Amino acid sequence: MSLITNVMDHSLDEGYAEAAARKQADGTGGMPKTLRAKLGLAGGLVLAALVVTVGAAQARAEAPVVAKEREELIDRIDRETEAADKLEDGIDALRADVSARQREALRRSGQSNRTDLVGVLAGAVAVHGPGVKLVVNDAKDTSTGGDGDARSTTGFSDTGRVRDRDMQRVVNGLWESGAEAISINGQRLTALSAIRAAGDAILVDNRPLVPPYTVFAVGDGRQLSSRFQNSSDGLYLHALQENYDIRTALSVEDDLRLPAAPSVIVRTAQPITETAPEKGTS
Repeated sequence: MSLITNVMDHSLDEGYAEAAARKQADGTGGMPKTLRAKLGLAGGLVLAALVVTVGAAQARAEAPVVAKEREELIDRIDRETEAADKLEDGIDALRADVSARQREALRRSGQSNRTDLVGVLAGAVAVHGPGVKLVVNDAKDTSTGGDGDARSTTGFSDTGRVRDRDMQRVVNGLWESGAEAISINGQRLTALSAIRAAGDAILVDNRPLVPPYTVFAVGDGRQLSSRFQNSSDGLYLHALQENYDIRTALSVEDDLRLPAAPSVIVRTAQPITETAPEKGTS
């Protein structure tokens, strides 16, 4: 009976009890490490899902506000653009009125012919007449080009695109060949016009142009065409066509119409007025 009583009172061996006590004291007791890792991973996933859910909910809540602000900005841009267009129309109307009054005043004073000539040469009035039409366009594949060196002095890499210096040479060649008035994509050139670049875009008087570039030049059409093609600038354009696949088309036209320049403002130069000699001088 004493043996049975001892087994009932001490069902766990003392060695096992001591080992369990040591693990508990060292903090290594409890659930297995693998289970703890799984629970930690699950907790991290739950936290991440919570963050994503909260972020999505916040984005959905802010979406109407962002869309509204975007629509307001677009409406404001449209209003300002419309106002600017109206102002430009008003400027054009005032400029036309001033030009008409000037012509009328000069007609009465007998100087209308001289003023018309000055207006044509200055680009201040619209003109029409025979001339040439020159279309210059980028290569079809603007990423490749030839192996020539026609553009080696321009400072631009070979991309197959028409550059501002290319158009400068074209315009200068037409002037030199006898053109009396020139426009590019409907924009009249004057003595104050500048052809420049902004990235890949060509600007004329700070207004961007879109290829193809259509050049109208008023003058003796056949003579102008022949002189330009035989000039150094015409040969330069031909070299661009041969070596870089720049596309060009030159034709003689019977009647071209060129608009007046948007504004011709001289701030520094002053005309020299001839005065009658004073009495007693020779």
